[in-house]
Amino acid sequence: MDRTQLAEHLKFAAELGVAGVSRDPAWRMRAQESTPLILSTSSLDHTVTFSKTPAEALAAVRADIGDCTRCKLHTLGRSQVVFGVGNPQADLMFVGEAPGADEDIQGIPFVGRAGQLLTKIIEAIELKREDVYIANVIKCRPPQNRNPEPDEVETCEPFLFRQIDLIKPKVIVALGKFAAQALLRTDAPISRIRGRVFEYRGAKLIPTFHPAYLLRNPSSKREVWEDMKLVKSLLKSEV
Repeated sequence: MDRTQLAEHLKFAAELGVAGVSRDPAWRMRAQESTPLILSTSSLDHTVTFSKTPAEALAAVRADIGDCTRCKLHTLGRSQVVFGVGNPQADLMFVGEAPGADEDIQGIPFVGRAGQLLTKIIEAIELKREDVYIANVIKCRPPQNRNPEPDEVETCEPFLFRQIDLIKPKVIVALGKFAAQALLRTDAPISRIRGRVFEYRGAKLIPTFHPAYLLRNPSSKREVWEDMKLVKSLLKSEV
């Protein structure tokens, strides 16, 4: 490596935040111990690969969203972005359609009456809320809790995809008609697709009724229980 190449490498290192170098072996060992996130570097293309924990990676996605103004919902009365909550290494992930009024206030998905029922559903398969991950197709509350519009979904769903790809759940439960149809790109009614197993981004996806629907139609709880028994079986299997 000539002096010009060395100067370019040092300049690149400085851009990465490297304050200096040392040939002292003890210094190099100390640096390795304090920067375990560095996996590999390439002097050919100046790329650096970092390994983050799932929690750190999700935090990076949340930071990327920021105080989002990518679609019109930020002008229509939403209070805050509702990102997602739960175990970043969960085997089971629940996906609803959008935050409601309570979620918009607290910044946490499924905290209202429907959320309380979802907690009971989770506990019925011998898990806790902190064992699973809960998110929505879109991250901001639509006005009057209307269904998300196509442009809003198109803008926001890439962040959900990143959440799924980072968490790598074994099973995803799509809660309700809208979430199931949005994820599966179908217009089939929820009554026809609930309880079926679909391959989705490396996971098994099972649509079921939304907890809010169950509050209005308690007789459908039996069908949801059948769906959740299937979820429990898949979690125990090598999926």
